[in-house]
Amino acid sequence: MAGRNHLFVPGPTNSPHAVLSAMHVPMEDHRSPIFPDLLKPILEDLKKIFRTETGQTFVFPATGTAGWEVALTNLLNPGDKVLIYRFGQFGHLWADMARKLGFDVELHEIEWGKGIPLDHLEARLKQDAAHEIKAVLATHNETSTGVTSDIGGVRKALDAAKHPAQLYVDGVSSIASIEFRFDDWGVDAAVSGSQKGFMLPAGAAILAFSQKALAIAETTTYPRAFFSLKDQINTNKDGYTPYTPSTPMLHGLRKAIDLLLEEGLDNIHARHHRLAEGVRRAVAVWGLKTCAQDGFHSDTVTAIVVPADKDARQVIGTAFHKYNLSLGAGLSEVAGKVFRIGHLGDLNEVSLLGALAGVEMALLDSGIDIKPGSGVGAAVEYYRNAL
Repeated sequence: MAGRNHLFVPGPTNSPHAVLSAMHVPMEDHRSPIFPDLLKPILEDLKKIFRTETGQTFVFPATGTAGWEVALTNLLNPGDKVLIYRFGQFGHLWADMARKLGFDVELHEIEWGKGIPLDHLEARLKQDAAHEIKAVLATHNETSTGVTSDIGGVRKALDAAKHPAQLYVDGVSSIASIEFRFDDWGVDAAVSGSQKGFMLPAGAAILAFSQKALAIAETTTYPRAFFSLKDQINTNKDGYTPYTPSTPMLHGLRKAIDLLLEEGLDNIHARHHRLAEGVRRAVAVWGLKTCAQDGFHSDTVTAIVVPADKDARQVIGTAFHKYNLSLGAGLSEVAGKVFRIGHLGDLNEVSLLGALAGVEMALLDSGIDIKPGSGVGAAVEYYRNAL
């Protein structure tokens, strides 16, 4: 098929040419005297992306999923209790990982389409007078349902309950795309991945830890080796890593950070909100609904519910095979019920309008009754006036 594939899944995202070019480097000695000139500034500038002055950042040659494990195994002891809300596939997977690692998981089921219920969280923490809950695991942006939770509100719930539990945040599809404030929200561990807002291929777990969390990591007894923060700290201070890093990934990350800081985080957040709002207006004009309920809409991904007598997998397949457009599939409980449009990373209004046009064609071909051009038109009018 002529032309490139149009990638509109919520990760991996489109990589800017400048980032891909930066990664195209000869192999190099990661123990050389000049390697710290690459790594040290990356770790320092990542603090600007997480918006932390006191926290410490790390890059593991792994994935965001591995980042979950880094947080759990470095900051907890075997058998510790953690609390998590399940309102999508990725919260489900994080909880499942915690169980497999031997932690005591207190799981609360929430309707898919909603986020963390702050009143319930505060009440539950107040009930935990013995402070058995050692950490709250919060999914900031649930990619499977297009739901964003209020992490600042989670911190307020912890403070209102006067509970000492640590706060771990899955920010894989939020950090570097939508507002994230590590220090202001009192986050202890934040996990991100290279293939979302950082606009890189998958392969790097990018994390930040508070000084409180790092002090806890000095005393915990859970076994770890490759994911040891201590080993990273001991070598990162001199600009090195405890094992072989992906040097092309680090060069790409350096360029990605430069692009993010050049655009400015506030501008990035505004752009993502603008792109997302155009998609939501298109969905409304089509007469369809988003999986996310009011107050929980994500600015990085929209999950769109198809009519009950239709299968979202047909829409996705048609978009891919006929129009060379990649859309996100519904996962687990929403498989076949929703398709997802990712609108994060290296995107602008014109590129997203192309995706909406492709979606309209796929919807019509799948027998879903919409007016051709209606969603695109709604987005066009919004974007013209919003810019």
